[in-house]
Amino acid sequence: MHALRTYDYAVVRVVPRVERGEFLNAGIILSCDVERILRAGIELDETALRAIDAQVDLELVRGVLASIPMICAGGEAAGYIGKMSARERFHWLVAPRSTIVQTSPVHTGQCADPDATLEHLMRTMVRR
Repeated sequence: MHALRTYDYAVVRVVPRVERGEFLNAGIILSCDVERILRAGIELDETALRAIDAQVDLELVRGVLASIPMICAGGEAAGYIGKMSARERFHWLVAPRSTIVQTSPVHTGQCADPDATLEHLMRTMVRR
């Protein structure tokens, strides 16, 4: 059995009309420092999002959400941010914003398998 590792995560939220404060969970960003893991799971329920705001700019939302796993992976494809450490990229991703894509406060837990934990969080926090 694997030893427990501490991880941090935030829920990715789409907030189509910031002034209303309504949001839809669309993903999870998970960071595990011990293994230098930074991963994201993104799944956008476009029907549910349109129910919140029928006029939402889906192309904009899709583009912003697609950038999150790219930033998590790092490297040149993620631009300047991709050169940062995994922990620095995590903090950049979860910094408070007042835009159409935001994150929840950061939560901490312990797990034996970060990949299984990411899947569990997606199942319980994002999928309907």
